[in-house]
Amino acid sequence: MSPKTETVRHDDANEPNEKIVLRVSDLRVLTNAGDEILHGVDFALSRGEILGLVGESGSGKTTAGLACMGHFREGLKFGSGSVSIWPRGDATHLEVGELDEVALRDLRGSRIAYIPQDPALSLNPAMRVGEQIREVLDIHDFGVSDRERADRVAEVLVDVGLPTDRAYQRRWPHQLSGGQQQRIGIAMAFAMYPDVLILDEPTTGLDVSTQSVVLDTIRQMTVANNVAGLYITHDLAVIKDISDRVAVMLRGDLVEEGPVSAVLERPQHEYTKMLMAAVPDLAGRKTIGDGAAEAKAAAEADEKTHILVSAGEKPGDADSDRTGSDGAAASAGDGDGGAPSVTAPLLEVKDVALAYGKTQILDGINLTLEPGECTMLLGESGSGKTTLSQCVAGLNDDYKGSVKLRGTELARSTRKRTNEERVGIQYVFQSPFSSLNPRRSIGQSLTVPLEMSGQGTAASRKAAVEEALDSVRLGRTFYHRRPGDLSGGERQRAAIARALVNAPSVMVCDEITSALDVSVQASIVALLRSLREERQLAMLFVTHNIALSRHIADNLAVLNQGKIVDYGPTAQVLEDPSHEYTRALIADVPKF
Repeated sequence: MSPKTETVRHDDANEPNEKIVLRVSDLRVLTNAGDEILHGVDFALSRGEILGLVGESGSGKTTAGLACMGHFREGLKFGSGSVSIWPRGDATHLEVGELDEVALRDLRGSRIAYIPQDPALSLNPAMRVGEQIREVLDIHDFGVSDRERADRVAEVLVDVGLPTDRAYQRRWPHQLSGGQQQRIGIAMAFAMYPDVLILDEPTTGLDVSTQSVVLDTIRQMTVANNVAGLYITHDLAVIKDISDRVAVMLRGDLVEEGPVSAVLERPQHEYTKMLMAAVPDLAGRKTIGDGAAEAKAAAEADEKTHILVSAGEKPGDADSDRTGSDGAAASAGDGDGGAPSVTAPLLEVKDVALAYGKTQILDGINLTLEPGECTMLLGESGSGKTTLSQCVAGLNDDYKGSVKLRGTELARSTRKRTNEERVGIQYVFQSPFSSLNPRRSIGQSLTVPLEMSGQGTAASRKAAVEEALDSVRLGRTFYHRRPGDLSGGERQRAAIARALVNAPSVMVCDEITSALDVSVQASIVALLRSLREERQLAMLFVTHNIALSRHIADNLAVLNQGKIVDYGPTAQVLEDPSHEYTRALIADVPKF
């Protein structure tokens, strides 16, 4: 049994009192091999309040949250301790760990409800949304009649701000936006008037405006129904907006707990201070990713981390012949678009438009990029950010208008572009977990782009891969490791290295930090800043995280319904936005 870390507590709210509806005491969770991964965790949930449970990936926060429901993921099992719940109207409490499978199934969805991270995956694509809410009521025998259950479905839809008419209830999940899907999930969770709500990163994939609506819905429903909420996340800015209390976890230990104002404004534990130092600051009062605090936070959160956060750290073997504005993409003028202009921008997007039927996805987009410059594409889901970036990279060839590299117009499809043109613009995808082949070593995955472009010998290709691994601060020891052996931040660095291996002039980064913890995100941001300086690498950075803008972007382009409504230097757009949509986006950013 591992020793229990003493928790820094800012008050005595965790002591027994009449408001507590669920209490976790000395909870220990083991792997099937007997290794302990939760080391005696204690916390309590009170009616009408939300406890934010924060920490990096691997800290144990989701394991602790699922244990409240008597659920343990494959490979894990209950060790010792207790989870006690006091259901509404019951004279006695229940010990979750003592319930059999039938009792646990009855508990879940009725007394304890769960809202997962991905709304698209949490809904059955083969069931209409109204039927999915009704199914929860049917399973738990709600009410005494069909009419009563139908009325409850309509009532809970009103509560989450969605239409109640039959046409809306008969929609399929894919016909709803991400925010509407998540609100259907919230409606399902609240349908049975639960006592406890477990929320596992429910807004991670949502843009700021949709996130704001979902957070407001959760907050209002929790207070109105007098429910105790456990909100699991790595986003401290969200915690400040939605939680009454916060508990910080580190490698299976709860290290600090108390009211949000006390923990976030006067943190006592060193790890909490490090996490806060890594949170992006929309006002630009600090620089994330430049200090030892962020490096230590990332390392403590994942012992496998092999990253250097300091922006001043240089790669060991930078090959100046393969980097910067004289790289492979400089020969893009050999294509069929005519002779490039000497004064042309590195990348020029001109009058790009794209429509599917009567739906206009992009509507006359114009922007430019120079060497070493970063332009951030901002906007809600569906605004056209990713579609535009795919057009630039040649992954979507349905557009009209032109994309030019060093003055040479590129073919719309990447298949019709020359090797030099394909090398010149490289794309890094959002998910570090799905962008690398799990059956190949990192070195093999990074060698593929070189083989496809027909560059060099086997020895020179290996040297180029090792150089790329050095440049993203992983090191060449990662050459023979597989993606499954890497943390999320390490995988994203490997994906960036794969894009760098051919020495591009432009890198398109599509939401590459959205799935990362704050300290890992800080290290990736610092890495990208270094790469821009060292290689004069231009970046088109797609994100819905506006708070990152001052930390990485020279310019902002704000998209709304396929049009750029604000475009200019980052500080100018943030401090004096010209469009109402931009002002609304900025207003919805969680302030920290």
